[in-house]
Amino acid sequence: MNLQNVTVAGSGVLGSQIAFQSAFFGYAVTVYDINDEAINNAKERFTKLKGVYGEYFNDMEKAEAALNRLVYSTDLAEAVKDADLVIEAVPEVTEIKTNFYKNLGEVAPEKTIFASNSSTMLPSQFAEFTGRPEKFLNLHFANEIWKNNTAEVMGHPGTDAKYADIVEEFARTIGMIPFRLHKEQPGYILNSLLVPFLDAAMDLWVKDVADPHTIDKNWMISTGAPTGPFAILDVVGMTTPYNLNLAKAEKGAPYAKAIAEKLKTEYIDQGKMGVSSGEGFYKYPNPAYADPDFLK
Repeated sequence: MNLQNVTVAGSGVLGSQIAFQSAFFGYAVTVYDINDEAINNAKERFTKLKGVYGEYFNDMEKAEAALNRLVYSTDLAEAVKDADLVIEAVPEVTEIKTNFYKNLGEVAPEKTIFASNSSTMLPSQFAEFTGRPEKFLNLHFANEIWKNNTAEVMGHPGTDAKYADIVEEFARTIGMIPFRLHKEQPGYILNSLLVPFLDAAMDLWVKDVADPHTIDKNWMISTGAPTGPFAILDVVGMTTPYNLNLAKAEKGAPYAKAIAEKLKTEYIDQGKMGVSSGEGFYKYPNPAYADPDFLK
């Protein structure tokens, strides 16, 4: 199967990166989101990404061509009418994803493969709602995908291996290094390692054991890591950890509710969304952790 047309559903931080990466490597990309406001926000992200890609790959002409290759739609049927592959990057909320797949399954052409970029949810949770479980799997990217170029390919028991092969090959064609998982695992490889690390940091913070900068500084000096957990959270943005902690709180996880509330009142409500807004646990573009004096 020769993939040519890609639709990315959801134009947040990662959705916009996946769309731009695909366009940069020559695919015809349609960006779908729920309303004009979301699309306008996406267009601002894409303008910034044009500069990032042009500089990183030292090819502003190719970045400009990628920007011009993007098409936008708030009509799902219109957005997927020619799609060979739909990559879903909608919020990490079960109900939102379930409804999305029910609607998508009804309007997408029979040929279309569905891939979810979900960080935490398994494809088997949504396979029955897609109407094509054999063509459905997860394809997970790390943030700042132009340089952190991993693509985790994870099917569910009903995924036909040939479609996983196609998606793995697609990942290679957009400059990613694919990692095929043998079985379903919440969090794949990357987040199975990263999420407990970030959770431990937020636990220390919400219990008032230490402030974010102190926690990061300790980690960086002790391990030689270039950043600490709160700098990583700034890159991820506040929405995902907020939603994940709300979900954990419903399952009775200790401190999860307190973490969600602290993220909301001290950061989200103040517009401090991390790197994307210019401020989170640090101020950007010159975060304190990048100052040599930070580690003294």
